[in-house]
Amino acid sequence: MTTRVSEVDVRLVDVTKRFGDQVAVDSITLDVSDGEFFTLLGPSGCGKTTTLRMIGGFEQPTSGLIELQGVDVTFLPAYQRDVNTVFQSYALFPHLNIYENVAFGLRRKGVSGEDLKKRVGEALELVQLIGYEKRVPGQLSGGQAQRVALARALVNRPGVLLLDEPLGALDLKLRKQMGIELKRIQREVGITFIYVTHDQEEAMTMSDRIAVMNKGRYEQLAGPETLYERPATRFVAGFVGASNLLEGKIGSDGADWTVTLASGGVIRAPKTLGEIGSGGAIGVRPEKLSLLEPGQQSKGNTLQGTVVDTSYLGVITQYVVEEKGGLRLLVSEQNLDRTTRNDTWRPGEQVTLTWKPENGFVVGDAASA
Repeated sequence: MTTRVSEVDVRLVDVTKRFGDQVAVDSITLDVSDGEFFTLLGPSGCGKTTTLRMIGGFEQPTSGLIELQGVDVTFLPAYQRDVNTVFQSYALFPHLNIYENVAFGLRRKGVSGEDLKKRVGEALELVQLIGYEKRVPGQLSGGQAQRVALARALVNRPGVLLLDEPLGALDLKLRKQMGIELKRIQREVGITFIYVTHDQEEAMTMSDRIAVMNKGRYEQLAGPETLYERPATRFVAGFVGASNLLEGKIGSDGADWTVTLASGGVIRAPKTLGEIGSGGAIGVRPEKLSLLEPGQQSKGNTLQGTVVDTSYLGVITQYVVEEKGGLRLLVSEQNLDRTTRNDTWRPGEQVTLTWKPENGFVVGDAASA
């Protein structure tokens, strides 16, 4: 695992960025620890790239404080900050070979001779491109070009590496492979990575912590498991994976919250999962739900419904089930042993939906934080 220390590498205090009347980033405060893989996750226009650009010095905040390793850099230009940035467009020099692309920044700093050769070699070895030194960018695949861009950024040994959707131009399979590689590299070098993406799977795969951003703020900042299992807001529940939100009349019964649905069905969630408030909801992930024969008894939350749609997706079969009150729920069942039934559930069939109350989550009043 990544070796963590307690020091804060990057600190933002009440950072706001306005473009005219538009607020792109709205009073963000956060700390990123030394050696952490930290991700800003969110949809287009949420403020994540603007936040990254302010950390890198490419944009100045309208107000607030930015510190790098304890030094106020709020209004320092990018070249005076101990950071490097990897962009989605690799920005390699097409007329230089791979060795010279990686060496470029070192040469500008006056590094030469054996020291230059050693550091370039170490950087290429880190990204597994030894033997590619004499090739030019046009002879590389997209994944290889991205590795060169990463090596060029890391060879300068920055205190913080900023990555702005660096895998966005790659195909799905290569993105997954490069995500694993990025995590390996970050652990080996121990440098703080701040990563921007709209892809929640990328974020979950690589990150120590994730700030889920919406409308210029982050709605929840937590580790991947907490974000998925215990989303704090409706937006997070819907953006990080798929969720079923069940709304109705909120009540309380001892240690449980209750929600009475339009159909009259009552579902429960332990109060230990958090506050639900008068306008909140109980949520459950699709894979936490089980489908049983109609009327079959089960402990926990139980609803009756009708299968509306069935989709075979290889590892799982996905169902849309309509509960008696008209609420539609997404259900995912793993295809572990398809011999137990002649076929999947089919549209029009009656089923019982069930799940353990403790496997759900609750979100509070607000649609967003």
